[in-house]
Amino acid sequence: MTRVTEEQILDALKTVVDGDKDIVSLGMVSGLQVKDGHVAFAIEVAAERGPQLEPLRQQAEQVVHALPGVISATVVLTAERQAAGASPAHRSPGDTPLGPPGAGGNGGAPAAPQARPQAAPQAAPQAAPQAAAPLMPGVNAIVAVASGKGGVGKSTVAVNLALGLAAGGHAVGVLDADIYGPSMPRMLGISGKPVSTDGRRLEPMENFGVKCMSMGFLVDEETPTIWRGPMVTSALQQMMRDVNWGALDVMIVDMPPGTGDAQLTMAQQVPLAGAVIVSTPQDIALLDARKGLNMFRQVDVPVFGFIENMSYFTCPHCGERSEIFSHGGARREAERLGIDFLGEIPLDIAIRETSDSGRPIVVSQPDSAQAKTYRAIADKVWEKVSQVLAARETSTPKIIVQ
Repeated sequence: MTRVTEEQILDALKTVVDGDKDIVSLGMVSGLQVKDGHVAFAIEVAAERGPQLEPLRQQAEQVVHALPGVISATVVLTAERQAAGASPAHRSPGDTPLGPPGAGGNGGAPAAPQARPQAAPQAAPQAAPQAAAPLMPGVNAIVAVASGKGGVGKSTVAVNLALGLAAGGHAVGVLDADIYGPSMPRMLGISGKPVSTDGRRLEPMENFGVKCMSMGFLVDEETPTIWRGPMVTSALQQMMRDVNWGALDVMIVDMPPGTGDAQLTMAQQVPLAGAVIVSTPQDIALLDARKGLNMFRQVDVPVFGFIENMSYFTCPHCGERSEIFSHGGARREAERLGIDFLGEIPLDIAIRETSDSGRPIVVSQPDSAQAKTYRAIADKVWEKVSQVLAARETSTPKIIVQ
């Protein structure tokens, strides 16, 4: 395969002009990264010009994507408000926001100027979801699996939920939206890099009958992703827009923990059918789960219900049950908030071992009690999805020609 170099990319970008000079000479290109045919960089512009420069961003993306050896090109606009009288910051490739690990760190020479607190980085302007072209037109329903905090086993729940839906005969995809900590390649036992058959869109990776796309396929497993919010937004958009997902009944989105850029992007960019909140039983986890629930409510995304993970532990030797993280907290919280409780999943070594080995328990031990629990939860989620799809169908105006 032809390998594209940074010099070739920069030479191509010299054909992209802003005013009377090219964007490379103006120092607008920053954070250039090239990895196995996948190219990413930012174009730095003045904050007030951001909304007008989307065509320039698209031109830069097209120019780079047309180069031999380029599989994908991720290009974002990022803006920083300058102090009064300060000149624009012209940065060289390798500086933040998309520089390699250590770029712009605490040691060595000073890094490029950081964004001031009052000036959030600006991505390309986003149209309202109703006005924008659908990012995944063949996907009937998109369900976010979220948690208020990390460490509650959300990704394990997401992958087994997806496989449970697939076991029910549905066409399923998994979008790993955790840009900073992607885990789906490991959990689904998929290795390698995605390819493009048409030169425009990547083909999703697949295993166990489930399609998947993750940042984990595009970067080394041990390489940290050090990106600002606009880069995360753009990467998510590309994994939705520039992947040939095909026709799917449901897409499970493994969300990162918290209530940040990824959650807002998904809520604004695609019509989420609903969200599932994963929590452990203890009060501190439920406090953060409540924040996740309220975030989805604020952006008008239905919450299908709570799942209590690590609900209890049964000793494999003596059979004694221990409620290590308490028990029943998610059920009580769901009742208090007036949403459904979808089920409880035990803390079980078999779930951990099968997930770590890339053969989740729903497919590797389908007759186990744990797998049956996941499939029962998947059936409840599909029932919720079906209700949303039926409501969409009845709310769509019908034009009858007589």
